[in-house]
Amino acid sequence: MKDDTVNLGLKAAGPATERPISIAIVAMGGQGGGVLTGWIVSLAESQGWVAQSTSVPGVAQRTGATIYYVEMMRSSDSGEKPILAQMPTPGDVDVVIASEYMEAGRSILRGIVTPDRTTLIASSHRALSTIEKMAPGEGIADSGAVDEAIGVVAQQEIVFDMNDMAVRNGSVISSAMFGSLAASGTLPFDREAYYEVIRRSGKGVDASIRTFDAAFTRTEQGEESVEAEAVDQPDAPAPLPERLSDKRADALLSRIRAELPEQAHQTAFLGVQKVVDFQDADYGSEYLDLLRDLTAKDAAAGGAENGFEFTATAAKYLANAMAYDDVIRVARLKTRSTRRDRVAVEVGLKDGQILNTTEFMHPRMEEITSTLPVGLANWLIGRKGLYDWLDRRINKGRRVRTYSLRWFLPLHFVGAMKGSRRKSLRHQTEVTHRDAWLTDATDALKQNYDLGVVILSFRRLIKGYSDTHVRGLSKFDKVLSTTKSIAAREDAADWGRRLLTSAIKDAAGDELDGTIKTIESFS
Repeated sequence: MKDDTVNLGLKAAGPATERPISIAIVAMGGQGGGVLTGWIVSLAESQGWVAQSTSVPGVAQRTGATIYYVEMMRSSDSGEKPILAQMPTPGDVDVVIASEYMEAGRSILRGIVTPDRTTLIASSHRALSTIEKMAPGEGIADSGAVDEAIGVVAQQEIVFDMNDMAVRNGSVISSAMFGSLAASGTLPFDREAYYEVIRRSGKGVDASIRTFDAAFTRTEQGEESVEAEAVDQPDAPAPLPERLSDKRADALLSRIRAELPEQAHQTAFLGVQKVVDFQDADYGSEYLDLLRDLTAKDAAAGGAENGFEFTATAAKYLANAMAYDDVIRVARLKTRSTRRDRVAVEVGLKDGQILNTTEFMHPRMEEITSTLPVGLANWLIGRKGLYDWLDRRINKGRRVRTYSLRWFLPLHFVGAMKGSRRKSLRHQTEVTHRDAWLTDATDALKQNYDLGVVILSFRRLIKGYSDTHVRGLSKFDKVLSTTKSIAAREDAADWGRRLLTSAIKDAAGDELDGTIKTIESFS
């Protein structure tokens, strides 16, 4: 076949050894990746360079960040413009800027961070993915692999909590990343040129420059990344107050000191505050009654030799069990002024602006029925026709404007029903389940102290309401029943911890089922 290729006569813009500077930016939605990209392009063009930017959008909260890519090159004396690439090429990127720590890890996996060329600028904070948030407990991915990789695969690494620095200086993370880029020495531009770009943007200039300077200084200091910042020891628990002004609260505080071991004082103090806020002072007294009885059983099982770990663990998880999530609590939380104030701060509400929130709610008939007194709830459940008729009208998704009069008043009314909560079907169900759980834990305590503590910790699987509560309860039942089946084994506590870890990490439950099958194979 005849070669009809047309000779376009394109001339090189510069010597063959000259190459552009390439910068890849990976940023999640709302983290200013587009702003930072625009600043970098403006910076290059203000210095007479040719710059080009592209972006590949991603579903940031689910599958990864948006990738922005910038290439820049000096203009030739002849005025001819270079041809620049539109996507980063593995092994050929000078600077990678990641607005979140795990995105730095993903950049390494993509091969765009290399030890012979790349400067990696990354924030050490975490923005959790949907999968991490869906886990019923501690589902946060381990960032240790990223820690180890950064020191190996990057020619220069600049890693610290840029998000925290930006918040403390009243700006956004793009300003901190821009400051670190300036201090990295990877671009041949003066510091004043960076300032001029920020000033031209015309938005939040003072805060942006303040954050830029803080990041520039932090980068120049050459301190180690996130590992150096993590060496600070956590603060010791605050001591209990001597007295409380409210007589009922002070009486509960006195009971903590008199009836519980010192190792459980701080946790019990936090726990009693939680259950009193959930219900009332009498409910707080009931919490301490239960803890007092558990302390006696702990002491009989050698609690003193074990630092009363059983009592301290019970103080935490018993409070969580007693302050369960129901429709009443959710309604109270959504209508509290403190919650509105927190949202206003998070969105940066300014004077003269009006805050509205739209939330998605999907109540089921089960939740509504559970708030009713036991007798009425059982009567309604027994009328299947009426129950199903009501369910068809209630069981549907709704978009609720919390601070509109139409929705605030009903939510406030539901929240005010907490006075009748202890007579409700839900409370009866929770108390029955709570007492059975404590019985299982104290029975195990008599034979195996560690196993008793582990069974108490199973309670962390149960949280939320509606479908979330049902899924958590199902996992709790699986973990508890499997652990009880091997309670006579010396390593029962170890297997219980493995079951709990599997249940927490795996939202789908496949890993938990696999652990159960392993136990069944030798039990």
